[in-house]
Amino acid sequence: MDLLIPAIAAIGGYLLGSIPFGLVLTRLGGLGDIREIGSGNIGATNVLRTGRKDLAAATLILDAGKAGIAAAIFGYVFDPTAGLIAGGFAFAGHCYPVWLGFKGGKGVATFVGTMLVVYWPLGLVVIGTWLAMAALFRISSLSALIAALAAPITAYAIGRSDVAIMAGLLTVLIYWLHRANIERILKGEEPRIGDKKKSEQTDKDGAETEEN
Repeated sequence: MDLLIPAIAAIGGYLLGSIPFGLVLTRLGGLGDIREIGSGNIGATNVLRTGRKDLAAATLILDAGKAGIAAAIFGYVFDPTAGLIAGGFAFAGHCYPVWLGFKGGKGVATFVGTMLVVYWPLGLVVIGTWLAMAALFRISSLSALIAALAAPITAYAIGRSDVAIMAGLLTVLIYWLHRANIERILKGEEPRIGDKKKSEQTDKDGAETEEN
């Protein structure tokens, strides 16, 4: 019984997180398979490349919301630990959805949604850090990497070791999924926000820019 609740939270969270809203919405919108557009990613950034800002916004909200909903449901029905597990596995489901051959998004929006629900002040720290770094460096992926790293550090500093552990694990996965971005950042080749020409060239070369 002690392992049953965590197992249910993990499975339920994963299944909720693995719903590929970007793919579903673009198909419903008559735009075909989002995996054949731009970088091939299912996140909101790639959906935006279709020219449908409404679908991109909906994808962003739903990708963030599905992890938050998973954490909220299991945290309410069972306990906060179950909520943390569900939120974490929803993040994993978004990044590695079984329905799409385990090829999903990079998890930034889903990470934010998880943080907002498991401990909302921490979610605000992540959002604020992203906005500040984006204004300073104008590089979306770098802003996301710094914001993600701020989460476990902040959680640990304020005494929420449970959240810090979960956020730390998710941050490690975010850095792994952004390894190509990190390489380009170090080379000074990562597209900046608003630099459409460079971003389009990056996609042509087959490299993935920052995705959700």
